[in-house]
Amino acid sequence: MFDKRLIKELSDALPYIIKQVICQWIGLICNVVLTLGLCYMFNQLIHHTLTMTIIVRILFILLMTFIIRGFVLKQQSHFAYLSASQTKRTLRIKLFDKIREIGMHYQDYVTTSELVQLSVEGINQLETYVSLYLPQLFYSVLAPVTLFIITLFFDTRSAFVLLIFVPLIPISIIVVQKFAKKLLSKYWTSYTTLGDGFLENLQGLTTFKIYGSDAYKQKQMNIEAENFRKVTMRVLIMQLNSISVMDIVAYGGAALGSFCALYGYDQGSVSLIGAMFIILISFEYFIPMRQLGSYFHIAMNGMAASEKIFKIMDVDMNNHAHQTLSHQPMDIHINHLDFSYDNDRQILKDISLSTDKGFTGIVGESGSGKSTIAKLIMGYYQCEHMQIQGIERSQLDDEDFMEHFIYVTHDPMIFKGNVRDNLDYLGQYTDQQCWDVLKQVQLDGYFKNQNGLETEILESGSNLSGGQKQRLNLARALLYDGDVYIFDEATSNIDVESEEAILDVIQQIAKYKKVILITHRLSSVQLCHEIYVLDEGQIVEKGDHESLRAQHGLYDQLFIQQEALEVYRS
Repeated sequence: MFDKRLIKELSDALPYIIKQVICQWIGLICNVVLTLGLCYMFNQLIHHTLTMTIIVRILFILLMTFIIRGFVLKQQSHFAYLSASQTKRTLRIKLFDKIREIGMHYQDYVTTSELVQLSVEGINQLETYVSLYLPQLFYSVLAPVTLFIITLFFDTRSAFVLLIFVPLIPISIIVVQKFAKKLLSKYWTSYTTLGDGFLENLQGLTTFKIYGSDAYKQKQMNIEAENFRKVTMRVLIMQLNSISVMDIVAYGGAALGSFCALYGYDQGSVSLIGAMFIILISFEYFIPMRQLGSYFHIAMNGMAASEKIFKIMDVDMNNHAHQTLSHQPMDIHINHLDFSYDNDRQILKDISLSTDKGFTGIVGESGSGKSTIAKLIMGYYQCEHMQIQGIERSQLDDEDFMEHFIYVTHDPMIFKGNVRDNLDYLGQYTDQQCWDVLKQVQLDGYFKNQNGLETEILESGSNLSGGQKQRLNLARALLYDGDVYIFDEATSNIDVESEEAILDVIQQIAKYKKVILITHRLSSVQLCHEIYVLDEGQIVEKGDHESLRAQHGLYDQLFIQQEALEVYRS
């Protein structure tokens, strides 16, 4: 099992692999010297010619051989560590770079949980392939040839018998590989499915508890875990069976080689030293291949992971022109755009809109497709018929795009650390700049009463209210100072004070920046220059607030309903 593609990708680790093989080969020579020394001493003892001088000399040689063998084995472990480290670093960098190249729509090719599993567990399995399996593969070819040449000096027949049996082990490995490849593919599929479900259930645990669905989800997880257990047991059974076959070949070959040596000694064609040497060294023919077989199944697991990794790395990005935006107005034009996440249901139908007028609102009931438009603009999914500064969105470099566009959602990512960590990742802003944006979102007083910019923020901002998290997220967006701000339901599910503060900031931003405000709250878009009304994935109305009210259409109906509801709540 030799993957040329993998070797090519990991060329930096090859020098360490070669050094490992050299160390193993020197260790083998040391074993030969030790065996010959013992055989010589025994031969001298049998013939009553063993003297103290011979004992001292042989023991000195054996001691030096032990020291050399210990040193090269230590070096072998060191080179294995270096090759493993190089492998993990190289693969993770290449995989990360590819994901960056693909951009935010990487989920078109791989789920986030599978990507995490491949970059951690999958690459760890490949570490075994490179640091253990590959050196052993080369050594397993070199060792029997070396022993064959040495054994020829003692008995030609035994040497050929032992050498002939050696290839039977890799043949058995190849036979097993035909079954293992498909089985290990199922293993990884089951593993990633279990990981997907576990991550999703962990994130939604609170929701499941609230609605009493945790027991049902537990049963589903148990079923997925049982499927994973079954396929894992099948992999282990395959491993044990293949090891049994290899042991039969190894012990059988060593026994037959030893028999030939004893027969030769009985016939007088083999010396006592030769017969003893062949008997003691015969199993050394098979130990490298036997060891290779024990690494084989871990390596196969890594190979299954590498196929998935290379599938991601082989995503063709040649059609991605990576064009960049200029400092001209960031006008967005969408012309007759259709979009669906799958073939079952179309989400957007013949959408045409423009942001020429500056402050643009996109409204509609839940499920009408508002957020989908925002995600398409941000590049989370690929589409056609969307242009920014006259350039197709799919042709824009995502990294350059992010320097101009800021996306603020209703579910902000708040990181564990402190306020400064959440505002200024790279340490490029002054304290005063941080306080200025906190003042704009009316959070400066709260944090000054705590520990200032060093105020501790727990994981996911759990020690902040929903409104505070959203305002902190908005402060971060203000500090970055983009050219276009997209607010996607930024005032949903927060307190009235926070909603008013956020809307005030949005209206201020819209005076000098291009803003797209996506919301189901029509009272939020009254100052927008252009409002697009979505219904079931289609734009059914457009205009400013006054003209839409005058049409007495869907916008007017929704506005009246929401106005009445707010009066009732107050």
